[in-house]
Amino acid sequence: MGKLAWEDAVAFVAGLAALVAPDLWTDGDARLPLMVLGALLLVAGLFPLLGSVGPAVWTTTTFALLLFVSPWAWEFTDGRAAAWTAWIAGGAATIVGLWVAYRTRTVKR
Repeated sequence: MGKLAWEDAVAFVAGLAALVAPDLWTDGDARLPLMVLGALLLVAGLFPLLGSVGPAVWTTTTFALLLFVSPWAWEFTDGRAAAWTAWIAGGAATIVGLWVAYRTRTVKR
């Protein structure tokens, strides 16, 4: 996401939480959206942590936002654990991503 590792770690951990959620605490609810969006977010956060060029901050933030809205898009808001996992992980990564994008933009000016 940015130059500081903790910002990329937020994306990585949020993606990891979404990826493992269907098997650990959601009883398999919303397996497809959580695992796919979680894997995308995990990889987007992993590349910068490993020191290689990863996706832009907007790409990572878009994956996080898609994870956040997935309970409404795939209609699993009644699956409480799956929905809350998507909202918390996606929301946290989206907020951090928007903050990094804003900070990066204002620093360049």
